[in-house]
Amino acid sequence: MMGAGPPALWSPSADARSATALGRFTSFCEERSERAFDTYDELWAWSTTDGLEACWHAVWDFFEVQASEPFDAVLDQPQMPGARWFPGARLNYAQQALLPGRTRLDDIAIVGVAESRGRVEMSWGELRSEVARVRCGLEALGVKRGDRVAAYLPNIPETITAFLAVASLGAIWASCAPEFGVRAVLDRLGQIEPTVLVAVDAYRYGGRRRDRSDELAAIRAGLPTLRHVVHVPYLDDAAAPVGSDVMVPWSALGDATPGEWPLVYEQVPADHPLYVLFSSGTTGLPKAIVHGHAGILLEHLKTIGLHGDMGSDDRFFWFTTTGWMMWNYLVSGLLVGARLVLFDGDPQHDGPNTLWRLAETEEITWFGVGAPFITACRASGLDPASSHDLTSLRVVGSTGAPLPAEGFRWIHDHVSAEAMISPISGGTDVCSAFVGGSPLTPVHQGEIPCRYLGAAVAAFNDEGVSVVGEQGELVITAPMPSMPVGFWGDDDGSAYRAAYFERFPGVWCHGDWVTVTERGSCVISGRSDATLNRGGVRVGTAEIYRVVEAVTGVVDSLIVHLESDATGNESDRDRLVLFIVVDDAVASASIEAAISAATRSQISPRHVPDEIHRIPAIPTTLSGKKLEVPVKRILLGAEPDSVASRESLKDAASLGPIVALASDR
Repeated sequence: MMGAGPPALWSPSADARSATALGRFTSFCEERSERAFDTYDELWAWSTTDGLEACWHAVWDFFEVQASEPFDAVLDQPQMPGARWFPGARLNYAQQALLPGRTRLDDIAIVGVAESRGRVEMSWGELRSEVARVRCGLEALGVKRGDRVAAYLPNIPETITAFLAVASLGAIWASCAPEFGVRAVLDRLGQIEPTVLVAVDAYRYGGRRRDRSDELAAIRAGLPTLRHVVHVPYLDDAAAPVGSDVMVPWSALGDATPGEWPLVYEQVPADHPLYVLFSSGTTGLPKAIVHGHAGILLEHLKTIGLHGDMGSDDRFFWFTTTGWMMWNYLVSGLLVGARLVLFDGDPQHDGPNTLWRLAETEEITWFGVGAPFITACRASGLDPASSHDLTSLRVVGSTGAPLPAEGFRWIHDHVSAEAMISPISGGTDVCSAFVGGSPLTPVHQGEIPCRYLGAAVAAFNDEGVSVVGEQGELVITAPMPSMPVGFWGDDDGSAYRAAYFERFPGVWCHGDWVTVTERGSCVISGRSDATLNRGGVRVGTAEIYRVVEAVTGVVDSLIVHLESDATGNESDRDRLVLFIVVDDAVASASIEAAISAATRSQISPRHVPDEIHRIPAIPTTLSGKKLEVPVKRILLGAEPDSVASRESLKDAASLGPIVALASDR
């Protein structure tokens, strides 16, 4: 019998079946399949088994996807890898994003808020006009179908305009945030050989001007395939770089055909590359992951339009840079006519309530951030609901790391008791989520509410058997449309197969620990390749962080398990090494003892850290992911620069103390 479980913090409304897009989609599927789905779990089970193709066909029809040629089949063959979705179809992602009729031309499509300049608005009419202008300008620069256009841009309206223009041409987009250093950019963009780069040469963060002109010059020099660089003016005092005949001002795009900017969409096959996303690069050269037009279009319509229950009345915000897949996810809010709210800069530049103030002033309905942001707000004792009018919020989302149970409770108690909490988990690999919230399922504290439609999520034990109620490898047992078209340059598919299908042949192994509960909810416990397994007791790192970061004075933490003797040092065998960042104003002198006591009592005696080191900052990627595996490899003797690109880290100096410790060992 199912236990009571943790408390429910949010429940669907009584009329959710008729009042939400997912509820109406359920009825839509019932009519088409001549089956009854009395619960969400019944619909999910159908969508991932015998109804897999029918479900995705229903998503296509429900959202009235525009295509110049229909598909010959929903799914060419169901085996992984190798499944081909919607063969025969001809369509374009940008066409669906800019589809007329969902909104009025004078409705606001994008709001941009930034440290670097004042607030800007762009209406749907202006967005379509600008996309047409930039499209014509890029075409005049020689950009054609299949060419790669790269961006070194922040999260601003011009970036979205450029992306949609590139997509409309059938060219292929890739972006890096301007926070990235030269080596990190070249490691990524060098793989795809772009012909055009769209870039800023300066931005402002934390009140400081960050000049990137030297970096931009080095990037240009390191990308020999570049024919043109389009300069986007960003800071008021930023003049266009001079001295090169390849530099084109953003404002000059379209000058070759003044006033004649038709918005035309190149019709491409379903699996034609839309953009290339890059893995974090913390364990070597970043993987260049290719995503196709139809796969992203259908997957985002499902996750945002159905599970997010988002539409033209919504104002969608996610705090992200252009170097994280959540930027691509945010842009897809346009597919359902939502207003996008962009933010570029330090999320605390105007105090710890900067983003909550933004939620109030822009009347945001869908507010998304990384889980570490929620954890930091809670640790700081913030109470946004008491200082800001957040009644517009319908949903609060989080991702990037497991959201601890206390984070759920903090959102409910200190942000909104009415908003649905939607912690999502997926990855750059699919540019989407496998699991998250749903307007038809309750939210229990500490649990991701459901597995998404069409995502055949299971927890596999070591024998490859699906288990419920116990931790296992997060796997996907049936194909999804947004699984990569492939990796750039991986012509025989060997790297793609090795990345996901070696552990369990024919099954996507994602690399996370997950527990699927009897009610169908999920708990993510961290990366499976960073698991702490001592004496047969296996614990996810997220479980450790929850306990350690609850100790007064601990601001952040990272733990690794040195179970190997690869260094030749016998003392490095089976040791748990914990790094902590502390707030000296509140931390006690015996904080290490408090941590040991807490892990002993709340996790297990076997998981008490053998070493605890205080460091100034935990090394993370720009999106907030902790570098568990690279840190472990460094401590085991690996050359630091071979396992982590410091220029892709939030704080390039954060690895220094760990490298020094490894040298001392």
